[in-house]
Amino acid sequence: MRLLTLLFIAWAVFSAAVTVAQVQPESTSYPAMAPLDQYLISDEKSEVALARSAAPASISDEADVMVLGREGYKTVVKGANGFLCIVERSWAQDEKDSEFWNPKMRAPHCFNPQATRSFAPIYLMKTRLVLAGKSKSEIAQAIATALDKKELPALEPGAMAYMMSKQQYLNDRGKSWHPLVMFFSPGDMTKSWAADAPQSPVMLAIDPEERVTILFVLAGKWSDGTEAPSNMR
Repeated sequence: MRLLTLLFIAWAVFSAAVTVAQVQPESTSYPAMAPLDQYLISDEKSEVALARSAAPASISDEADVMVLGREGYKTVVKGANGFLCIVERSWAQDEKDSEFWNPKMRAPHCFNPQATRSFAPIYLMKTRLVLAGKSKSEIAQAIATALDKKELPALEPGAMAYMMSKQQYLNDRGKSWHPLVMFFSPGDMTKSWAADAPQSPVMLAIDPEERVTILFVLAGKWSDGTEAPSNMR
């Protein structure tokens, strides 16, 4: 009888837990910005190395490098090839992304000169708004207004970026995904690039906030030359 009673209690507790789990709505993992320290990298040299890991050394060793501080991004290395290496944080994503405030995200990018001049400024503006304490909706509205008023530069032809760091942490689902190269376009390039066609190495994302189509071309190796995962998606 004692065993039966214990089994009944265990069953009742389990049933109650399942019921609660079923009726509770799915919630965002990161509903608000974490303390700023969680987004910062305390060792500047480590952030420089992480930023440079976005592209092969033949490119990143001659690039400008910016690091994130309490007042925003600052240039700590002046390069010679016009590229910009930077570690993006979670607010680079769309405001509707559930990990917009994920403090673990580290996304090293190396922008070519065209993207440095015309695409990176959007992210740098978003960062300034974040550090000023603006909400996600306020950030999105400010970016839209700046684009409408041409306070942000028009996207230049040929804008692209390397994103080939093995140390990238893109989100809690995929962490380090694939090494890739991104091409930025103001129009829909789906058909002209056959993006997202079966077995195509080219994938596509449309970012309505930044008003850009991003084409992702997967690479076979990380920036350090080691082999990348062979699965496509």
